[in-house]
Amino acid sequence: MKKIIVICGPTGIGKTSFAISIARRFNGEIIGADSMQIYKHLNIGTAKPDATELKQARHHLVNCVDPKDHFDAGQYVSAADKIINDISARGKLCIIAGGTGLYIRALLHGLFRSEPICLQTVSQLTKELEQKGSADLYQRLKHHDPIAAAKIHPNDSFRVIRALEVCQTTGQKISDRQKQHNFESLRYSSFKIGLYMDRKKLYERINQRVDEMLDKGLLNEVITLRQMGYSFDLKPMQSIGYKHMALFLKNEISWEESVRLFKRDSRRYAKRQFTWFNKDKEMNWLMPSQFDDAERQIKEFLTSP
Repeated sequence: MKKIIVICGPTGIGKTSFAISIARRFNGEIIGADSMQIYKHLNIGTAKPDATELKQARHHLVNCVDPKDHFDAGQYVSAADKIINDISARGKLCIIAGGTGLYIRALLHGLFRSEPICLQTVSQLTKELEQKGSADLYQRLKHHDPIAAAKIHPNDSFRVIRALEVCQTTGQKISDRQKQHNFESLRYSSFKIGLYMDRKKLYERINQRVDEMLDKGLLNEVITLRQMGYSFDLKPMQSIGYKHMALFLKNEISWEESVRLFKRDSRRYAKRQFTWFNKDKEMNWLMPSQFDDAERQIKEFLTSP
């Protein structure tokens, strides 16, 4: 089983620079695990590696998908698998770096499926989620499939809806189908490093990064994207930062309000990322400054049987 390193954590914490340091130390290449950095033309608001960072370490699955094209976790796994095989064949270390937990989990454990069975059912369940909240759907899942519910956090609405969709559409429990498809199988031997810092300090960093993105011209980037024919309704254009600029450009909110919401939603996203990664019992938590500890632990992992 191929050994890979995973560097993850919340937005704004410094995953890119940390991963580059690991790549330089261990002769590695970086595979992005960010659902927005994969898109072309979305540069400032996604905090893509800049030209200097790209020179320091080779990056993959960054800036490679047109914003109009559909891209999901299943496609990510397929693309990442090929790149991992290529990097490994060249005798280099694969480093997965990013904050999209679903991409990382799908890569390490596989996907039960990448597409919904019934879009109408998903739409209805999503509407119920908005109207009643996640607790109601979670209780329904506990009734229909208690085994699946025990493995899903009550606030993980994506997996709750997926499990309910399978029950309602096929009449079969998702836990039974997962057993048949070996959903929990391990696809790679991984050493996972989660980056963390004091929450107040992180939020200050996030607020500062938003200001830097605006100073670099995020608003003009969004205007250019619109001129290129990319609708504000596209999924990438609904991501944090881009949707806030779009709301301002459509005169739906003031500039001050768009900036306030941009910072607030970025902080909330960081909190959700912490919640996601905290559920992983195999995560090795380090502060960005603890590179020496990371180096030592990675050495032990790579030299272990």
